[in-house]
Amino acid sequence: MELPVELRNGIDALLSGFSAEELKKISRQLTDRYKNDSGRGKVLVSRDLESRVYAAVRMPATFGAISDALSYVRECMPETQVRTVLDVGAGSGSGAWAVEEIFSPDHITCLEREESMRSVGNALLRESSELLEKTAWAEFDLEKDPLGKAASSDQPRTADLVLASYMLNEFSKESRENAIRKLWNAAEHILLIVEPGTKEGFAVISQVREILLSQGAHLLAPCPHEGPCRLSDDDWCHFTCRVQRSKMHKLLKEGDVPYEDEKYSYIAFSKEEGEKAEARILRHPYITKGQIDLEICGRDKNGKVTLRKKDEAYKAARKAKMGDAISNISL
Repeated sequence: MELPVELRNGIDALLSGFSAEELKKISRQLTDRYKNDSGRGKVLVSRDLESRVYAAVRMPATFGAISDALSYVRECMPETQVRTVLDVGAGSGSGAWAVEEIFSPDHITCLEREESMRSVGNALLRESSELLEKTAWAEFDLEKDPLGKAASSDQPRTADLVLASYMLNEFSKESRENAIRKLWNAAEHILLIVEPGTKEGFAVISQVREILLSQGAHLLAPCPHEGPCRLSDDDWCHFTCRVQRSKMHKLLKEGDVPYEDEKYSYIAFSKEEGEKAEARILRHPYITKGQIDLEICGRDKNGKVTLRKKDEAYKAARKAKMGDAISNISL
């Protein structure tokens, strides 16, 4: 997966004129900060140049993960029209670019606490006149500010699709519960949560799942069922998207390979019933001559299955990746 050309050019323009050593130093500092201080209620990015470097380092991966998750949502609700989007904790705007690629809505509202992030996000949107015209930014703190139909503001506080990505992991477990309820109340149709594909990120997803199922929400994806998660305590559900690296991205990440694999976890709920997957592929398919081994989560149970050329699902499985839905599977 590649960033839209306009976004890639915009990121390069943001960092023009700064020395490579200065940018790499900030990149290392940000990596260390997110690794050690995330989830403690601290402001992790505040200065303008930090926000620019953050956009360059993280937007390819977050754009890829959000795009992946949105495509799975669209599979579950192919007839639903997403005309308005609320991106809560929008950061530098990855969600807006991803939503535009998948749904092309009429209006997007990006809510973000940090002024430096809003500034960078707005600057990047100027590279796409169409996206700039349909997107509005507003200062917003999910812990403190009202959200949903009770909110009074010039900016819309409800939308067909509400998105919160790479944000809830920064909350304490107690404050996160209230945040989840606020996000759900703001969603007219769909709520999508995306988090890092780590054990900690999946713990956030599990909390979202438990709270919203108790409120009667309809689970869309990735789970093919609404029963208790069948994974063991030392395992967690996550998927992977591969994103292409630009020269700037390789420089800042100090990497040699032309791509990066982003591990992410996600969960999507809706106010209406959707078309759940019959089964979801949990691990990378293992392909050998004449057969494919899959580990899947099904509607009734989890398990491993071997497909051979004679099997109905074989052809689809050859093109499938970790995270994809698959049908005609018997466990």
